[in-house]
Amino acid sequence: MQSQNQPEPKQNPELAPAVEHVSRAHEVLNALRKRIGEHPELAEAITKLESALNILTVKTGGML
Repeated sequence: MQSQNQPEPKQNPELAPAVEHVSRAHEVLNALRKRIGEHPELAEAITKLESALNILTVKTGGML
């Protein structure tokens, strides 16, 4: 986590759409989980999205 004094790293403009889609999908699935409760397939989908975000972060050197 970055402190408030450090500037945000610049995003790669080519990755911005992918990051936005994955982030939005994560939000939607979390909202769905709150509405319907825990479900194994839903938990798996959220875990896979979190893994994808982590991989993108590593591959871009944290520039997400």
